[in-house]
Amino acid sequence: MSNKALRYLSKKAVGFGYAAVSLLLFVTIWQITVSLSGVNEALFPSPLSAFNALLEIIGDGTLTDHVISSMFRFAVGFVVAVAIAVVGGIIFGWFDVLYRLINPIIQLLRPISPIAWMPFIVLAFGIGDMPAIVTIFIAAFFPVFISTAVGVKNVPEIYLKVARNFGVGKVEIFWKIIFPAAFPQITGGIHLALGSAWVFLVCGEMIGAQSGLGYLIIDARNNLRCDILAADIVIIGIIGLLLDTALRYAEGQILKKWGLQKE
Repeated sequence: MSNKALRYLSKKAVGFGYAAVSLLLFVTIWQITVSLSGVNEALFPSPLSAFNALLEIIGDGTLTDHVISSMFRFAVGFVVAVAIAVVGGIIFGWFDVLYRLINPIIQLLRPISPIAWMPFIVLAFGIGDMPAIVTIFIAAFFPVFISTAVGVKNVPEIYLKVARNFGVGKVEIFWKIIFPAAFPQITGGIHLALGSAWVFLVCGEMIGAQSGLGYLIIDARNNLRCDILAADIVIIGIIGLLLDTALRYAEGQILKKWGLQKE
């Protein structure tokens, strides 16, 4: 085995070690808090109770159904939001007049919580998948759009002058110069959008859906199953972590392809 492979495996082993210690610390603090609180486990479940509840909802298929529903809504809302926001951000970031025209509107709408739009969303789309998808779209769109537009505006002018001097066409300038130069800032916005969209997915499902991880929280609360509620919260956190990890991996692979990150 080469030294490069050994270094890679060693790095991964250290990473997993830190993750294991962090998880153990979290569970320990959780158990100590339960023990010192004196609250009945039916209201404040211990890690063991939550784990048993997790096995229960895995065994009867409940968790699988809700995860599939949530991931479908998240994938549709997030991918559509990112695609439109990146394309729109590049266009508006490139054309300064359009940016100056649209920026006040964006800054007016951006601070409004997606949940504030929920009554209008439910009136327009009813209940089911669409309210959650639209909520995710709103939560993900603004961070990506703003980061992309600012990233494009901050591309050094010297890059563009060199490209024009070498006769690079306008389409190639966008794809080979502007997009790679703005990519780190775009991915920063996507990371923010991912966390925000995942949070608001759960909120949207708690209001306008009959399935999903957010709905499972409401259902567990209504049935006084705090152990299932705690298990669901942990699963939501784990999936969010996995999504962020997958995004970072994809970002790293793209940067390696462009020669902007070391192997």
